[in-house]
Amino acid sequence: MTTTAPATAKGASTRGMLLGRACELAARLGLEGVSIGELASAAGMSKSGVFAHFGSREDLVRQTLDWAAGSFTTQVLEPALRQPRGLPRLQAMLDGWIGWILDHPEGCVFLGAATEYDGRPGPMRDHVAELLERWRLIVERAVAMAVEEGHLRAGTDPALVSYQLHGFMYALHHMRLHQPQADVLARAAVRDLLDRLRAGAGPARSPR
Repeated sequence: MTTTAPATAKGASTRGMLLGRACELAARLGLEGVSIGELASAAGMSKSGVFAHFGSREDLVRQTLDWAAGSFTTQVLEPALRQPRGLPRLQAMLDGWIGWILDHPEGCVFLGAATEYDGRPGPMRDHVAELLERWRLIVERAVAMAVEEGHLRAGTDPALVSYQLHGFMYALHHMRLHQPQADVLARAAVRDLLDRLRAGAGPARSPR
């Protein structure tokens, strides 16, 4: 009796390997630098072998970004969601986010894509913006839950805090190029902000 399961499993494994290599290329060259030919060379495969897994270069680039998003979810978001609601969960998300950036010394695919596609209207720019906005809202909701749980003081603006936290992470991504202690400063900036917003930390100042 014959079955297609082994071939399917092998194909999925190969595709996962290719997308991992494509993410490595994107970190060095940008998503626009990812091509069937470049990926084939990096993976030691023929172009036709790589092309069999992707319908087009555009499909490859989009799937590369989505694969990176899946990895981010697995490594950063899912462990944080296992923490208690409120500040412990928010802190775990931020620790994981910093760890993700530091684990990708050649560049974070998402933040690189944000720069790469910012001035290039089209489907890929829209997709990058959608992924980044989804994460922004997740961080904002985590801040809101910390307020609801009484861990952060009442009146804290979740949208503003999410914006500030994103600023810290974007700075870490770019300033590590020339600031040797960028990671230390990023953690200190996060700690300082959350300490000032803790319930009972003092009178709240209007954020707007």
